Amino acid sequence: MKQKLLITMAISGLFLSASAQKVKFTEYDMDNGLHVILHQDKTAPVVAVSVMYHVGSKDEDPQRTGFAHFFEHLLFEGSDNMKRGEFMKTVSSNGGQNNANTSQDRTFYYEVFPSNQLELGLWLESERMLHPKIDESGVKTQNEVVKEEKRLRIDNSPYGKFTEKIFDRLFQGHPYRWQPIGSMEHLDAAKLSEFIAFFKKYYVPNNAVLTIAGDIDVAQTKALVQKYFEEVPKGAPVVKTVYEVKPVEKEIIDTAYDANIQIPAIFAAYRVPGMKSHDSQVLGMISTLLSGGGSSRLSTKMVDEKKTAIQVAAFNYTLEDYGAYITLALPNNNTPLNDLLKDIDAEVVRLQTDLISESELAKLQNQFENSYVSKNSKMIGLAENLANGYTFHNKDTNDVNEELDKVRSITREEIREVARKYLNKNQRIVLYYLPKK
Repeated sequence: MKQKLLITMAISGLFLSASAQKVKFTEYDMDNGLHVILHQDKTAPVVAVSVMYHVGSKDEDPQRTGFAHFFEHLLFEGSDNMKRGEFMKTVSSNGGQNNANTSQDRTFYYEVFPSNQLELGLWLESERMLHPKIDESGVKTQNEVVKEEKRLRIDNSPYGKFTEKIFDRLFQGHPYRWQPIGSMEHLDAAKLSEFIAFFKKYYVPNNAVLTIAGDIDVAQTKALVQKYFEEVPKGAPVVKTVYEVKPVEKEIIDTAYDANIQIPAIFAAYRVPGMKSHDSQVLGMISTLLSGGGSSRLSTKMVDEKKTAIQVAAFNYTLEDYGAYITLALPNNNTPLNDLLKDIDAEVVRLQTDLISESELAKLQNQFENSYVSKNSKMIGLAENLANGYTFHNKDTNDVNEELDKVRSITREEIREVARKYLNKNQRIVLYYLPKK
């Protein structure tokens, strides 16, 4: 049995190495500052068209939070050449899918079409960028949509506010302290002129990346991009504010209450470097070691062996400026929350003290390679990864091809040193997350 397992692992390793091929792409800048990335893949008659704007909740006025997420919805309202509500109907009636999402750092819109509808996808995104419909009616409609989303996903969802509670404490002095969905009171108070000004400042070609991936002809696609985007005017340069926050130098213990839960939870959160940092990748590997799957250290110890937790996790919530390394546990059989925290802390100390084994490191590298291949197997996933590289890694689109090499270069000694550097009790927020009666 053991020999069979080793053979299976060897075959899997060969498959992953063969699949993790270099991603070829073409990139250039248009006169209006729009950065364009093209990737040709003719294995299926599908094309993904996406635009990433370098604007998120981090760029909002503290008295007008929620604007970036609001525009995720508002820019589906239509345009000068498209009736209200026709955007999604146009996509679906032509065999496509579309969506958008917003983070603290960027907003991402996309369509996935049969490749013969590439021109339609480009027209839709150019309409969104050039002259979207931003009026009182659309603002009112989307305001109600956002409120309902907040009620559903946050206010009435079990544990829905834990990131809000943690980030508010962990990122004092930085816009990360509020969540992308923002404040409904701020959105209610905003005037139409404020929404228009926010659009004109951030949703400009020189603050965006257009990425097209799939079954395309590169020369023909360049011509279509020129046709639909050259008339979009360049905006004023977008200058990002640099925030310096005070380090967390002593353990902060607090309590939050949630009326939607019956089982309490305990969280520990550490402020860590942002996604550009090599240490951020190491922290990602540490989280996989601790809780990445049923055979991970925390799951094996607390869920399987001691049966003190029904769920335990560690993850690196990585953002552009900083990250939040978060551990959490939900008790089984009324186990005290402090006992859960002690068990998690013991595994962190173990990481800080002892080198992980060679076999554990090899397993982690295989897990990351598998994840890498999976992310890039779909055209929209690959389009987003290419845009992320340009947007967040010093305009280095080729980061998509360097990611695996960076992971493979991580050593057991680095894992121990990074755990020692960032995961200390005097650098964290401990949050007791309790049911509210």
